[in-house]
Amino acid sequence: MKPKVVLADDHTIVTEGLKALLQPEFQVVATVDNGRAAIRALRDFSPAVVVLDISMPQLNGIDTAREIRKFAPKVKIVFLTMHNELAYVQEAFEAGASGYVIKHSASIDLLLAIRRALLGRTYITPGVADNGVGAVLRGSRRTRKPSAQLTPRQRDVLQLVAEGRSAKEAGAILNLSPRTVEFHKYRLMQQLNLRTSAQLTQYAIKHRIIAG
Repeated sequence: MKPKVVLADDHTIVTEGLKALLQPEFQVVATVDNGRAAIRALRDFSPAVVVLDISMPQLNGIDTAREIRKFAPKVKIVFLTMHNELAYVQEAFEAGASGYVIKHSASIDLLLAIRRALLGRTYITPGVADNGVGAVLRGSRRTRKPSAQLTPRQRDVLQLVAEGRSAKEAGAILNLSPRTVEFHKYRLMQQLNLRTSAQLTQYAIKHRIIAG
């Protein structure tokens, strides 16, 4: 039986292309366009591998990976993204990734990453791997960023606010009342010493919670 795979990317044309690429070797059981939908798909289909983009609405790929690790630690996570900066690669592996592939890489890179992940090994797109990321795989430690000190709920609210969603819209996504969303937003602004929604958005971009 082919290993089950879930694809998460907010560009339909990308997921359709990836599905065609993977289908001969893997069973693509779901294609979704945001992090929260990816988590639901994992609960519904129990795949062996999930392929995540980093920049996704509602819940970014890094935070999605962290959530997956909590309830499905055996699922292999492979990132397929446009971000080749070392900071993103570090966060991805700290969140539990087995593979990291850049979108403009050859198609064989994604296939290799998934194959190696299923074997319990890691894979990083050539070129990125030469940029100092080897230290991440050796378990190097780095200074925690202020964003890492936020609770998961704070990060949820921060991403949705930074995406321009109203308290009502954010509350519907998070199953919270608008008033509770506003409370979390207020506490975030206090904690981060920020005064406006625009400053929260700038903070979210700076700390890679949303793409700039």
